[in-house]
Amino acid sequence: MANGVAPHITQNIDFAIVAAADPSTLRAYARTRGWDKLRLLSAGESTFKYDLGSEDREGGQDSTISVFTRDSDGTLRHFYSGHPWLGPDIKERGIDELIPVWNMLDLTPQGRGTFYASLESGTKVQIARG
Repeated sequence: MANGVAPHITQNIDFAIVAAADPSTLRAYARTRGWDKLRLLSAGESTFKYDLGSEDREGGQDSTISVFTRDSDGTLRHFYSGHPWLGPDIKERGIDELIPVWNMLDLTPQGRGTFYASLESGTKVQIARG
C-alpha cells in the first residue's frame, strides 16, 4: 500500500519507512515485496527504535508511526508517535485505522466483513461478529 501512494505523499511531506534491519537486509526484503518507491532507512545500532518505543531492550518489536516537524531554524522535533494497539483488551491494529484501504471497504454495503489485520506481522484474522 505505502509503495503505491509514496509518490503522492512525498509531494507534500518527507516520508520514510524506518526498520531495525541492517541496510542490506532491508533492501533485499524490499526487493522481494516490490517496494521500489519507498524511502527505506535503517535504525541500525542507533537508539532511534528505543526512543520511539518501536523496540524494547529485549528485542521485542512493534510497529510505530511517528511524525516529526522542522522548526523555522531547521531543528527537528518529535511531534507524536502512535502504536498499533487500540487498547489492552482490543486485539485489532490501531495503525490500520489510518490506512485508507479500510475506509474504502467500510464504504461498501458488506463493509470489511470479518476481515481484520492482526497484531502479528503479515497475518490476517477472521473475527466472528455476533
